[in-house]
Amino acid sequence: MKTDITYLGKIIRVDSNVVEVEVCNDIPSSAPIINGRLYKIGQIGTFVKIPIGNILIYGIVSSVSNIPNKADDLSNFGYGSRFLSVQLVGEKIGEEEFEKGIGTYPTINDEVHLVIEQDLFDIYGKKDDGCIEIGRHSSSENLSVYADIKKLVLRHCAILGSTGSGKSNTTVSIVKSIINDYNGSRVVLIDPHGEYSSAFPDAKVFKINDATSPLYIPFWLMNFDELAYFLVNAKPIDDSKPEYRLLRELITTFKKKNNILISGTIDQNFITADSPIPFNVRELWWEMNWWLNATFTTSDRDSQTITTSTQTSKGDYLNLIPASFLPYATNNALPHKSRHGEYYSYEKKILSRLKDSRYDFLFNPGDITGLAPNRDLNDLLNDWIGSESKLVILDLSGVPFEVLDITVGLITRFIYDSMYWGRHETYTGKQRPILMAYEEAHTYLNKNDNNSYSKVAVERIFKEGRKFGIGALVISQRPSEISETILAQVGTFVALRLTNSGDQSIVKSSAPDNLNTLIDLLPALRTGEAIIVGEAIRIPSRVRIKLNQPRPTSDDPDLVKSWNKVHPENIENYKIVVNKIRQQKN
Repeated sequence: MKTDITYLGKIIRVDSNVVEVEVCNDIPSSAPIINGRLYKIGQIGTFVKIPIGNILIYGIVSSVSNIPNKADDLSNFGYGSRFLSVQLVGEKIGEEEFEKGIGTYPTINDEVHLVIEQDLFDIYGKKDDGCIEIGRHSSSENLSVYADIKKLVLRHCAILGSTGSGKSNTTVSIVKSIINDYNGSRVVLIDPHGEYSSAFPDAKVFKINDATSPLYIPFWLMNFDELAYFLVNAKPIDDSKPEYRLLRELITTFKKKNNILISGTIDQNFITADSPIPFNVRELWWEMNWWLNATFTTSDRDSQTITTSTQTSKGDYLNLIPASFLPYATNNALPHKSRHGEYYSYEKKILSRLKDSRYDFLFNPGDITGLAPNRDLNDLLNDWIGSESKLVILDLSGVPFEVLDITVGLITRFIYDSMYWGRHETYTGKQRPILMAYEEAHTYLNKNDNNSYSKVAVERIFKEGRKFGIGALVISQRPSEISETILAQVGTFVALRLTNSGDQSIVKSSAPDNLNTLIDLLPALRTGEAIIVGEAIRIPSRVRIKLNQPRPTSDDPDLVKSWNKVHPENIENYKIVVNKIRQQKN
Protein backbone atom coordinates (compact mmCIF):
# COMPACT_ATOMS: atom_id res chain seq x y z
CA MET A 1 0.00 0.00 0.00
CA LYS A 2 1.06 3.60 -0.58
CA THR A 3 0.87 4.22 3.14
CA ASP A 4 3.49 1.54 3.85
CA ILE A 5 6.85 2.87 4.93
CA THR A 6 8.43 0.69 2.21
CA TYR A 7 6.42 2.37 -0.60
CA LEU A 8 8.76 3.63 -3.32
CA GLY A 9 6.70 4.63 -6.34
CA LYS A 10 4.76 3.34 -9.34
CA ILE A 11 5.58 1.66 -12.63
CA ILE A 12 5.39 3.88 -15.71
CA ARG A 13 6.83 1.52 -18.34
CA VAL A 14 7.20 -2.24 -18.74
CA ASP A 15 9.65 -3.98 -21.07
CA SER A 16 10.45 -7.71 -21.51
CA ASN A 17 12.76 -7.78 -18.50
CA VAL A 18 13.02 -4.13 -17.41
CA VAL A 19 10.50 -1.84 -15.78
CA GLU A 20 10.67 1.93 -15.30
CA VAL A 21 9.69 3.28 -11.89
CA GLU A 22 8.75 6.85 -10.97
CA VAL A 23 9.75 7.47 -7.38
CA CYS A 24 7.01 9.16 -5.36
CA ASN A 25 7.77 12.80 -4.51
CA ASP A 26 5.95 12.45 -1.17
CA ILE A 27 8.58 10.15 0.28
CA PRO A 28 9.95 12.14 3.22
CA SER A 29 13.52 10.90 2.99
CA SER A 30 15.88 9.40 0.42
CA ALA A 31 17.25 7.22 3.20
CA PRO A 32 14.33 6.00 5.35
CA ILE A 33 14.93 4.09 8.59
CA ILE A 34 12.84 0.89 8.72
CA ASN A 35 12.90 -1.36 11.79
CA GLY A 36 15.98 0.45 12.99
CA ARG A 37 17.91 -0.02 9.73
CA LEU A 38 18.86 2.64 7.20
CA TYR A 39 17.91 1.99 3.55
CA LYS A 40 19.10 4.01 0.56
CA ILE A 41 16.53 4.67 -2.15
CA GLY A 42 17.81 4.13 -5.68
CA GLN A 43 21.10 2.48 -4.72
CA ILE A 44 22.51 0.69 -7.77
CA GLY A 45 22.34 -3.08 -7.33
CA THR A 46 19.73 -3.02 -4.54
CA PHE A 47 16.44 -4.95 -4.69
CA VAL A 48 12.89 -3.72 -5.05
CA LYS A 49 9.62 -5.69 -4.94
CA ILE A 50 6.37 -5.37 -6.84
CA PRO A 51 3.35 -6.90 -5.02
CA ILE A 52 0.60 -8.26 -7.30
CA GLY A 53 -1.99 -10.10 -5.22
CA ASN A 54 -0.20 -13.02 -3.53
CA ILE A 55 2.75 -12.68 -5.91
CA LEU A 56 5.88 -10.72 -5.11
CA ILE A 57 8.01 -9.85 -8.14
CA TYR A 58 11.62 -8.89 -7.38
CA GLY A 59 13.98 -6.74 -9.38
CA ILE A 60 17.39 -5.08 -9.14
CA VAL A 61 17.96 -1.34 -9.63
CA SER A 62 20.14 -0.84 -12.70
CA SER A 63 20.08 2.93 -13.18
CA VAL A 64 18.80 6.13 -11.55
CA SER A 65 17.97 9.41 -13.28
CA ASN A 66 15.68 12.43 -13.19
CA ILE A 67 14.52 11.74 -16.75
CA PRO A 68 12.69 8.51 -17.65
CA ASN A 69 14.21 6.31 -20.32
CA LYS A 70 12.60 6.66 -23.77
CA ALA A 71 10.52 9.61 -22.60
CA ASP A 72 8.90 11.32 -25.60
CA ASP A 73 7.08 14.05 -23.69
CA LEU A 74 8.75 15.40 -20.61
CA SER A 75 5.85 17.75 -19.84
CA ASN A 76 3.93 14.90 -18.17
CA PHE A 77 6.56 14.47 -15.49
CA GLY A 78 6.74 16.75 -12.51
CA TYR A 79 9.75 18.78 -11.49
CA GLY A 80 12.00 16.90 -9.13
CA SER A 81 10.81 13.44 -10.18
CA ARG A 82 13.26 10.53 -9.91
CA PHE A 83 13.20 7.46 -12.09
CA LEU A 84 14.62 3.97 -11.61
CA SER A 85 15.30 1.33 -14.20
CA VAL A 86 14.76 -2.09 -12.63
CA GLN A 87 15.73 -5.47 -14.08
CA LEU A 88 13.27 -8.20 -13.12
CA VAL A 89 14.92 -11.31 -11.67
CA GLY A 90 12.32 -13.57 -10.07
CA GLU A 91 9.14 -14.01 -8.11
CA LYS A 92 7.69 -15.52 -4.94
CA ILE A 93 4.15 -16.89 -4.97
CA GLY A 94 2.42 -17.03 -1.61
CA GLU A 95 4.35 -19.13 0.88
CA GLU A 96 6.37 -20.89 -1.81
CA GLU A 97 10.11 -20.39 -2.17
CA PHE A 98 11.58 -17.69 -4.38
CA GLU A 99 12.15 -18.73 -8.00
CA LYS A 100 14.25 -17.12 -10.70
CA GLY A 101 12.32 -16.06 -13.78
CA ILE A 102 9.10 -14.13 -14.28
CA GLY A 103 5.72 -15.81 -14.80
CA THR A 104 3.48 -12.79 -14.19
CA TYR A 105 4.56 -9.36 -15.42
CA PRO A 106 3.64 -6.12 -13.64
CA THR A 107 1.63 -3.42 -15.41
CA ILE A 108 1.47 0.37 -15.48
CA ASN A 109 0.79 2.03 -12.10
CA ASP A 110 1.58 -1.10 -10.08
CA GLU A 111 3.19 -0.24 -6.75
CA VAL A 112 6.89 -0.68 -6.15
CA HIS A 113 8.33 -1.12 -2.65
CA LEU A 114 11.74 -1.20 -1.03
CA VAL A 115 13.09 -4.62 -0.17
CA ILE A 116 13.93 -4.79 3.52
CA GLU A 117 16.06 -7.29 5.37
CA GLN A 118 13.15 -9.66 6.07
CA ASP A 119 12.41 -9.82 2.33
CA LEU A 120 16.03 -10.78 1.68
CA PHE A 121 15.73 -13.64 4.19
CA ASP A 122 12.63 -14.80 2.31
CA ILE A 123 14.57 -14.77 -0.97
CA TYR A 124 17.73 -16.49 0.23
CA GLY A 125 16.06 -18.87 2.65
CA LYS A 126 17.81 -20.96 5.26
CA LYS A 127 20.76 -23.24 4.80
CA ASP A 128 19.76 -26.80 3.98
CA ASP A 129 21.65 -30.05 3.45
CA GLY A 130 22.31 -29.29 -0.19
CA CYS A 131 23.97 -25.90 0.29
CA ILE A 132 27.20 -24.29 1.43
CA GLU A 133 27.69 -20.75 2.69
CA ILE A 134 29.52 -18.56 0.19
CA GLY A 135 29.61 -15.31 2.16
CA ARG A 136 27.42 -12.50 3.47
CA HIS A 137 25.19 -10.29 1.38
CA SER A 138 26.71 -6.87 0.77
CA SER A 139 23.42 -5.21 1.82
CA SER A 140 23.19 -7.03 5.13
CA GLU A 141 25.92 -8.38 7.39
CA ASN A 142 23.34 -10.69 8.98
CA LEU A 143 22.33 -12.34 5.73
CA SER A 144 24.27 -15.43 4.64
CA VAL A 145 24.31 -16.30 0.96
CA TYR A 146 24.17 -19.99 0.10
CA ALA A 147 25.00 -21.95 -3.04
CA ASP A 148 23.51 -25.23 -4.18
CA ILE A 149 26.51 -27.56 -3.85
CA LYS A 150 25.34 -30.01 -6.52
CA LYS A 151 24.93 -27.29 -9.14
CA LEU A 152 28.07 -25.49 -8.03
CA VAL A 153 30.21 -28.61 -8.53
CA LEU A 154 28.60 -30.65 -11.29
CA ARG A 155 27.49 -27.66 -13.39
CA HIS A 156 31.01 -26.25 -12.95
CA CYS A 157 32.14 -22.94 -11.53
CA ALA A 158 34.58 -20.10 -12.24
CA ILE A 159 36.26 -17.67 -9.83
CA LEU A 160 37.43 -14.64 -11.78
CA GLY A 161 39.09 -11.41 -10.68
CA SER A 162 42.00 -9.08 -11.22
CA THR A 163 45.22 -9.41 -9.25
CA GLY A 164 44.61 -8.48 -5.61
CA SER A 165 40.82 -8.75 -5.82
CA GLY A 166 40.62 -11.74 -3.48
CA LYS A 167 40.52 -14.80 -5.79
CA SER A 168 42.70 -17.01 -3.61
CA ASN A 169 40.75 -16.12 -0.48
CA THR A 170 37.47 -16.86 -2.28
CA THR A 171 38.83 -20.21 -3.44
CA VAL A 172 39.82 -21.06 0.13
CA SER A 173 36.34 -20.05 1.39
CA ILE A 174 34.51 -22.25 -1.10
CA VAL A 175 36.80 -25.27 -0.68
CA LYS A 176 36.71 -24.98 3.13
CA SER A 177 32.90 -24.80 3.09
CA ILE A 178 32.79 -27.98 1.00
CA ILE A 179 35.24 -30.09 3.00
CA ASN A 180 33.97 -28.85 6.39
CA ASP A 181 30.30 -29.51 5.61
CA TYR A 182 30.58 -32.82 3.76
CA ASN A 183 32.56 -35.69 5.26
CA GLY A 184 32.54 -37.68 2.01
CA SER A 185 33.63 -34.80 -0.21
CA ARG A 186 36.84 -34.89 -2.22
CA VAL A 187 38.61 -32.06 -3.98
CA VAL A 188 41.80 -32.07 -6.06
CA LEU A 189 43.41 -28.63 -6.33
CA ILE A 190 45.93 -28.02 -9.12
CA ASP A 191 48.28 -25.41 -7.65
CA PRO A 192 50.92 -24.18 -10.16
CA HIS A 193 52.55 -21.72 -7.74
CA GLY A 194 52.41 -23.65 -4.48
CA GLU A 195 50.18 -21.08 -2.73
CA TYR A 196 47.51 -23.14 -1.01
CA SER A 197 49.26 -25.58 1.32
CA SER A 198 49.59 -22.84 3.94
CA ALA A 199 45.82 -22.24 3.88
CA PHE A 200 45.00 -25.95 4.31
CA PRO A 201 47.36 -27.39 6.94
CA ASP A 202 45.33 -30.63 7.10
CA ALA A 203 45.31 -31.23 3.33
CA LYS A 204 47.40 -33.91 1.67
CA VAL A 205 50.00 -32.08 -0.41
CA PHE A 206 52.12 -33.70 -3.11
CA LYS A 207 55.11 -31.70 -4.28
CA ILE A 208 58.11 -32.43 -6.46
CA ASN A 209 61.19 -33.36 -4.38
CA ASP A 210 59.19 -33.29 -1.16
CA ALA A 211 60.72 -35.55 1.50
CA THR A 212 57.44 -37.00 2.78
CA SER A 213 54.94 -36.72 -0.10
CA PRO A 214 56.81 -36.38 -3.39
CA LEU A 215 54.75 -35.80 -6.53
CA TYR A 216 55.32 -38.51 -9.11
CA ILE A 217 53.60 -38.73 -12.48
CA PRO A 218 54.92 -41.71 -14.50
CA PHE A 219 55.80 -40.73 -18.06
CA TRP A 220 54.27 -43.99 -19.33
CA LEU A 221 50.88 -42.74 -18.19
CA MET A 222 50.93 -40.46 -21.26
CA ASN A 223 49.18 -41.55 -24.42
CA PHE A 224 51.32 -41.74 -27.54
CA ASP A 225 50.55 -38.22 -28.78
CA GLU A 226 51.57 -36.74 -25.43
CA LEU A 227 54.63 -38.95 -25.15
CA ALA A 228 55.84 -38.17 -28.68
CA TYR A 229 55.44 -34.45 -28.04
CA PHE A 230 57.21 -34.64 -24.68
CA LEU A 231 60.09 -36.86 -25.82
CA VAL A 232 60.83 -35.64 -29.33
CA ASN A 233 58.55 -32.60 -29.88
CA ALA A 234 56.57 -34.51 -32.53
CA LYS A 235 52.87 -33.93 -33.19
CA PRO A 236 50.15 -36.07 -34.79
CA ILE A 237 50.60 -34.21 -38.08
CA ASP A 238 54.01 -35.97 -38.27
CA ASP A 239 52.29 -39.33 -38.70
CA SER A 240 53.36 -39.37 -42.35
CA LYS A 241 57.03 -39.46 -41.29
CA PRO A 242 58.59 -42.96 -41.04
CA GLU A 243 60.39 -42.14 -37.78
CA TYR A 244 57.09 -41.18 -36.14
CA ARG A 245 55.46 -44.47 -37.11
CA LEU A 246 58.58 -46.42 -36.06
CA LEU A 247 58.54 -44.69 -32.68
CA ARG A 248 54.94 -45.79 -32.19
CA GLU A 249 55.81 -49.38 -33.09
CA LEU A 250 58.86 -49.40 -30.84
CA ILE A 251 56.94 -48.07 -27.83
CA THR A 252 54.17 -50.61 -28.40
CA THR A 253 56.73 -53.43 -28.49
CA PHE A 254 58.32 -52.30 -25.23
CA LYS A 255 54.94 -52.01 -23.53
CA LYS A 256 53.91 -55.51 -24.57
CA LYS A 257 56.94 -56.90 -22.72
CA ASN A 258 55.48 -55.69 -19.40
CA ASN A 259 51.93 -57.03 -19.53
CA ILE A 260 52.15 -58.82 -16.15
CA LEU A 261 51.43 -55.98 -13.74
CA ILE A 262 50.56 -55.63 -10.06
CA SER A 263 46.96 -54.69 -10.80
CA GLY A 264 46.54 -57.66 -13.15
CA THR A 265 47.78 -59.30 -16.33
CA ILE A 266 46.89 -57.51 -19.57
CA ASP A 267 46.18 -59.35 -22.82
CA GLN A 268 48.94 -58.29 -25.21
CA ASN A 269 46.43 -58.05 -28.05
CA PHE A 270 44.82 -55.08 -26.30
CA ILE A 271 48.05 -53.17 -25.66
CA THR A 272 48.71 -50.16 -27.90
CA ALA A 273 51.08 -47.21 -27.80
CA ASP A 274 48.35 -45.34 -25.88
CA SER A 275 48.00 -47.95 -23.12
CA PRO A 276 49.29 -46.79 -19.69
CA ILE A 277 51.76 -49.69 -19.48
CA PRO A 278 55.22 -49.16 -17.96
CA PHE A 279 58.36 -49.44 -20.04
CA ASN A 280 61.93 -48.26 -19.69
CA VAL A 281 62.50 -45.11 -21.69
CA ARG A 282 66.27 -45.48 -21.25
CA GLU A 283 66.06 -48.82 -23.00
CA LEU A 284 64.06 -47.08 -25.76
CA TRP A 285 66.89 -44.57 -26.16
CA TRP A 286 69.50 -47.37 -26.12
CA GLU A 287 67.63 -49.22 -28.88
CA MET A 288 67.53 -46.12 -31.09
CA ASN A 289 71.17 -45.38 -30.43
CA TRP A 290 72.10 -48.99 -31.26
CA TRP A 291 70.50 -48.88 -34.71
CA LEU A 292 72.00 -45.48 -35.46
CA ASN A 293 75.59 -46.33 -34.54
CA ALA A 294 75.91 -50.06 -35.19
CA THR A 295 78.23 -51.36 -37.90
CA PHE A 296 77.54 -54.54 -39.83
CA THR A 297 79.20 -57.21 -41.86
CA THR A 298 76.73 -56.56 -44.66
CA SER A 299 75.82 -53.42 -46.55
CA ASP A 300 72.31 -54.61 -47.38
CA ARG A 301 69.82 -52.74 -45.21
CA ASP A 302 67.48 -55.70 -44.73
CA SER A 303 70.37 -57.94 -43.69
CA GLN A 304 71.65 -55.52 -41.05
CA THR A 305 70.54 -57.29 -37.88
CA ILE A 306 71.83 -58.01 -34.39
CA THR A 307 73.56 -61.16 -35.66
CA THR A 308 75.36 -59.30 -38.44
CA SER A 309 76.51 -56.43 -36.20
CA THR A 310 80.09 -55.93 -34.97
CA GLN A 311 79.09 -55.08 -31.39
CA THR A 312 82.10 -55.02 -29.04
CA SER A 313 80.28 -53.84 -25.90
CA LYS A 314 76.59 -53.92 -25.02
CA GLY A 315 76.83 -50.74 -22.95
CA ASP A 316 74.44 -50.00 -20.08
CA TYR A 317 71.12 -48.35 -20.88
CA LEU A 318 70.33 -47.71 -17.19
CA ASN A 319 73.37 -45.43 -17.01
CA LEU A 320 72.90 -44.11 -20.56
CA ILE A 321 76.05 -45.84 -21.84
CA PRO A 322 75.57 -46.78 -25.51
CA ALA A 323 76.74 -50.00 -27.12
CA SER A 324 80.15 -50.02 -28.86
CA PHE A 325 80.98 -51.31 -32.36
CA LEU A 326 83.94 -51.66 -34.64
CA PRO A 327 84.34 -48.42 -36.59
CA TYR A 328 82.92 -48.53 -40.10
CA ALA A 329 85.27 -48.36 -43.09
CA THR A 330 85.37 -45.29 -45.30
CA ASN A 331 85.39 -47.39 -48.46
CA ASN A 332 83.47 -50.50 -49.39
CA ALA A 333 85.47 -52.63 -46.97
CA LEU A 334 83.99 -54.18 -43.82
CA PRO A 335 82.38 -53.26 -41.52
CA HIS A 336 79.60 -51.22 -43.11
CA LYS A 337 77.87 -48.20 -41.63
CA SER A 338 74.30 -48.59 -40.39
CA ARG A 339 71.62 -47.71 -42.90
CA HIS A 340 69.02 -47.21 -40.17
CA GLY A 341 69.16 -43.45 -39.75
CA GLU A 342 65.43 -42.89 -39.06
CA TYR A 343 65.94 -42.11 -35.41
CA TYR A 344 68.71 -39.55 -35.85
CA SER A 345 66.88 -36.50 -34.49
CA TYR A 346 64.71 -38.45 -32.05
CA GLU A 347 67.61 -40.18 -30.28
CA LYS A 348 69.36 -36.91 -29.44
CA LYS A 349 66.17 -35.32 -28.11
CA ILE A 350 65.32 -38.28 -25.88
CA LEU A 351 68.85 -38.33 -24.47
CA SER A 352 68.61 -34.62 -23.72
CA ARG A 353 65.31 -35.14 -21.86
CA LEU A 354 66.71 -38.05 -19.85
CA LYS A 355 69.72 -36.03 -18.72
CA ASP A 356 67.57 -33.11 -17.55
CA SER A 357 66.97 -33.59 -13.81
CA ARG A 358 63.91 -31.33 -13.92
CA TYR A 359 61.97 -34.22 -15.46
CA ASP A 360 62.85 -36.75 -12.78
CA PHE A 361 59.29 -36.66 -11.42
CA LEU A 362 58.23 -38.14 -14.78
CA PHE A 363 61.15 -40.46 -15.63
CA ASN A 364 61.87 -41.70 -12.09
CA PRO A 365 58.46 -41.96 -10.39
CA GLY A 366 59.69 -43.56 -7.18
CA ASP A 367 58.09 -46.92 -6.53
CA ILE A 368 55.27 -46.37 -9.05
CA THR A 369 56.67 -48.86 -11.55
CA GLY A 370 53.61 -51.06 -12.07
CA LEU A 371 55.80 -54.11 -11.50
CA ALA A 372 56.22 -56.25 -8.38
CA PRO A 373 57.30 -55.65 -5.69
CA ASN A 374 56.58 -51.92 -6.14
CA ARG A 375 53.33 -50.02 -6.62
CA ASP A 376 50.98 -49.53 -9.57
CA LEU A 377 48.61 -46.84 -10.84
CA ASN A 378 45.88 -47.96 -8.43
CA ASP A 379 48.15 -46.83 -5.60
CA LEU A 380 48.63 -43.47 -7.30
CA LEU A 381 44.84 -43.05 -7.52
CA ASN A 382 44.51 -44.01 -3.87
CA ASP A 383 47.03 -41.29 -3.00
CA TRP A 384 45.25 -38.65 -5.06
CA ILE A 385 41.54 -39.39 -4.74
CA GLY A 386 41.09 -42.48 -2.59
CA SER A 387 42.67 -41.50 0.70
CA GLU A 388 40.94 -40.27 3.86
CA SER A 389 41.96 -36.71 3.05
CA LYS A 390 39.06 -34.76 1.57
CA LEU A 391 41.42 -32.26 -0.09
CA VAL A 392 44.51 -33.15 -2.10
CA ILE A 393 46.77 -30.36 -3.37
CA LEU A 394 49.01 -31.16 -6.31
CA ASP A 395 51.75 -28.55 -5.99
CA LEU A 396 53.16 -28.03 -9.48
CA SER A 397 55.53 -25.20 -8.53
CA GLY A 398 58.51 -27.41 -9.40
CA VAL A 399 57.21 -28.42 -12.82
CA PRO A 400 59.15 -26.84 -15.72
CA PHE A 401 56.90 -24.41 -17.57
CA GLU A 402 57.43 -26.17 -20.90
CA VAL A 403 55.80 -29.35 -19.56
CA LEU A 404 53.16 -27.71 -17.33
CA ASP A 405 50.57 -28.13 -20.08
CA ILE A 406 51.19 -31.86 -20.49
CA THR A 407 51.40 -32.37 -16.70
CA VAL A 408 48.01 -30.76 -16.04
CA GLY A 409 46.52 -32.61 -19.00
CA LEU A 410 47.93 -35.93 -17.79
CA ILE A 411 46.60 -35.49 -14.25
CA THR A 412 43.19 -34.44 -15.56
CA ARG A 413 42.88 -37.24 -18.11
CA PHE A 414 44.00 -39.90 -15.61
CA ILE A 415 41.43 -38.82 -13.01
CA TYR A 416 38.74 -38.47 -15.68
CA ASP A 417 39.46 -41.98 -16.99
CA SER A 418 39.32 -43.36 -13.44
CA MET A 419 35.90 -41.76 -12.90
CA TYR A 420 34.62 -42.96 -16.28
CA TRP A 421 35.76 -46.57 -15.93
CA GLY A 422 34.79 -46.59 -12.27
CA ARG A 423 31.35 -45.07 -12.81
CA HIS A 424 29.58 -48.24 -11.61
CA GLU A 425 31.81 -48.83 -8.58
CA THR A 426 30.60 -47.98 -5.08
CA TYR A 427 33.70 -46.04 -4.00
CA THR A 428 34.22 -43.72 -6.95
CA GLY A 429 32.60 -42.41 -10.15
CA LYS A 430 29.00 -41.27 -9.73
CA GLN A 431 28.89 -42.86 -6.26
CA ARG A 432 31.49 -40.40 -4.98
CA PRO A 433 31.84 -37.29 -7.18
CA ILE A 434 34.96 -35.16 -7.21
CA LEU A 435 35.75 -31.47 -7.75
CA MET A 436 38.81 -30.57 -9.82
CA ALA A 437 40.04 -27.02 -9.11
CA TYR A 438 42.44 -25.30 -11.53
CA GLU A 439 44.36 -22.29 -10.21
CA GLU A 440 45.91 -19.84 -12.72
CA ALA A 441 43.80 -21.49 -15.42
CA HIS A 442 44.62 -18.95 -18.14
CA THR A 443 48.27 -20.07 -18.24
CA TYR A 444 47.47 -23.57 -19.54
CA LEU A 445 43.84 -23.35 -20.74
CA ASN A 446 44.48 -20.55 -23.20
CA LYS A 447 41.95 -20.31 -26.01
CA ASN A 448 44.67 -19.37 -28.51
CA ASP A 449 46.75 -22.50 -27.88
CA ASN A 450 45.55 -25.06 -30.42
CA ASN A 451 48.07 -27.69 -29.27
CA SER A 452 47.24 -27.66 -25.56
CA TYR A 453 46.88 -31.12 -24.04
CA SER A 454 45.57 -29.73 -20.76
CA LYS A 455 42.90 -27.70 -22.55
CA VAL A 456 41.62 -30.78 -24.38
CA ALA A 457 41.48 -32.77 -21.13
CA VAL A 458 39.80 -30.02 -19.07
CA GLU A 459 37.32 -29.20 -21.84
CA ARG A 460 36.28 -32.84 -21.75
CA ILE A 461 35.42 -32.51 -18.07
CA PHE A 462 33.41 -29.37 -18.72
CA LYS A 463 31.50 -31.03 -21.55
CA GLU A 464 31.02 -34.56 -20.20
CA GLY A 465 32.27 -34.75 -16.61
CA ARG A 466 28.89 -34.24 -14.98
CA LYS A 467 27.68 -37.63 -16.23
CA PHE A 468 30.53 -39.41 -14.45
CA GLY A 469 30.64 -37.38 -11.24
CA ILE A 470 33.38 -34.86 -12.10
CA GLY A 471 32.94 -31.14 -11.55
CA ALA A 472 35.46 -28.42 -12.29
CA LEU A 473 36.38 -25.03 -10.88
CA VAL A 474 38.61 -22.63 -12.83
CA ILE A 475 40.35 -19.72 -11.11
CA SER A 476 41.79 -16.96 -13.26
CA GLN A 477 42.64 -13.28 -13.45
CA ARG A 478 42.23 -13.20 -17.25
CA PRO A 479 38.93 -14.78 -18.31
CA SER A 480 39.36 -13.30 -21.79
CA GLU A 481 42.26 -15.73 -22.36
CA ILE A 482 40.49 -18.88 -21.18
CA SER A 483 39.05 -21.40 -23.65
CA GLU A 484 35.62 -20.31 -24.82
CA THR A 485 34.41 -23.92 -24.65
CA ILE A 486 35.19 -23.98 -20.93
CA LEU A 487 33.52 -20.65 -20.18
CA ALA A 488 30.43 -21.67 -22.17
CA GLN A 489 29.94 -24.66 -19.85
CA VAL A 490 30.40 -22.76 -16.58
CA GLY A 491 27.15 -22.79 -14.62
CA THR A 492 28.12 -20.40 -11.81
CA PHE A 493 30.38 -17.35 -11.97
CA VAL A 494 32.00 -15.83 -8.89
CA ALA A 495 33.30 -12.57 -10.34
CA LEU A 496 35.45 -10.34 -8.17
CA ARG A 497 36.81 -6.96 -9.21
CA LEU A 498 37.71 -6.93 -12.91
CA THR A 499 39.19 -3.73 -14.31
CA ASN A 500 39.92 -4.89 -17.85
CA SER A 501 37.04 -4.18 -20.22
CA GLY A 502 37.75 -7.30 -22.27
CA ASP A 503 37.53 -9.49 -19.17
CA GLN A 504 34.33 -7.75 -18.10
CA SER A 505 32.71 -8.36 -21.48
CA ILE A 506 33.63 -12.06 -21.34
CA VAL A 507 31.88 -12.43 -17.98
CA LYS A 508 28.92 -10.42 -19.23
CA SER A 509 28.50 -12.58 -22.34
CA SER A 510 29.21 -15.90 -20.60
CA ALA A 511 27.18 -15.48 -17.42
CA PRO A 512 24.04 -17.66 -17.49
CA ASP A 513 21.90 -14.91 -15.93
CA ASN A 514 21.16 -12.01 -18.26
CA LEU A 515 21.75 -9.48 -15.52
CA ASN A 516 24.12 -6.85 -16.82
CA THR A 517 23.24 -4.53 -13.94
CA LEU A 518 25.37 -6.43 -11.47
CA ILE A 519 28.07 -7.33 -14.00
CA ASP A 520 28.54 -3.62 -14.69
CA LEU A 521 29.57 -3.22 -11.04
CA LEU A 522 32.69 -5.36 -11.47
CA PRO A 523 35.22 -2.48 -11.72
CA ALA A 524 33.85 -0.90 -8.53
CA LEU A 525 33.84 -3.95 -6.26
CA ARG A 526 35.81 -3.84 -3.03
CA THR A 527 38.56 -6.35 -2.32
CA GLY A 528 36.94 -9.60 -1.23
CA GLU A 529 33.58 -8.67 -2.74
CA ALA A 530 32.07 -10.67 -5.58
CA ILE A 531 29.14 -10.77 -7.94
CA ILE A 532 27.76 -14.31 -7.98
CA VAL A 533 25.49 -15.33 -10.83
CA GLY A 534 24.37 -18.65 -12.21
CA GLU A 535 22.66 -21.92 -11.45
CA ALA A 536 24.00 -22.53 -7.95
CA ILE A 537 22.59 -19.35 -6.41
CA ARG A 538 18.93 -18.47 -6.03
CA ILE A 539 19.32 -14.92 -7.21
CA PRO A 540 22.32 -13.03 -8.62
CA SER A 541 23.95 -11.31 -5.66
CA ARG A 542 26.68 -9.00 -4.50
CA VAL A 543 28.48 -10.88 -1.74
CA ARG A 544 31.25 -10.19 0.77
CA ILE A 545 33.64 -13.13 1.16
CA LYS A 546 35.03 -13.57 4.67
CA LEU A 547 38.79 -13.27 5.16
CA ASN A 548 40.25 -16.70 5.88
CA GLN A 549 43.03 -17.57 8.28
CA PRO A 550 45.50 -19.11 7.67
CA ARG A 551 45.84 -17.51 4.26
CA PRO A 552 47.35 -18.75 1.01
CA THR A 553 50.80 -17.32 0.25
CA SER A 554 49.43 -15.18 -2.59
CA ASP A 555 48.96 -12.09 -0.39
CA ASP A 556 50.92 -8.93 -1.15
CA PRO A 557 54.21 -8.23 0.65
CA ASP A 558 54.24 -5.47 3.27
CA LEU A 559 56.11 -3.02 1.07
CA VAL A 560 56.13 -0.06 3.45
CA LYS A 561 57.40 -2.11 6.39
CA SER A 562 60.05 -3.77 4.24
CA TRP A 563 61.29 -0.57 2.64
CA ASN A 564 61.49 1.18 6.00
CA LYS A 565 64.09 -1.36 7.09
CA VAL A 566 67.80 -1.02 6.46
CA HIS A 567 69.08 -4.08 4.60
CA PRO A 568 72.86 -4.40 5.08
CA GLU A 569 74.84 -5.54 2.07
CA ASN A 570 76.27 -9.06 2.25
CA ILE A 571 78.36 -10.48 -0.57
CA GLU A 572 77.18 -14.00 0.34
CA ASN A 573 73.50 -13.14 0.05
CA TYR A 574 72.53 -14.59 -3.32
CA LYS A 575 74.44 -17.86 -3.34
CA ILE A 576 71.42 -19.85 -2.18
CA VAL A 577 69.18 -18.10 -4.69
CA VAL A 578 71.48 -18.84 -7.60
CA ASN A 579 71.80 -22.49 -6.56
CA LYS A 580 68.01 -22.80 -6.52
CA ILE A 581 67.82 -21.25 -9.99
CA ARG A 582 70.40 -23.68 -11.30
CA GLN A 583 68.84 -26.75 -9.74
CA GLN A 584 65.22 -25.57 -10.05
CA LYS A 585 64.64 -26.74 -6.48
CA ASN A 586 63.24 -24.90 -3.47
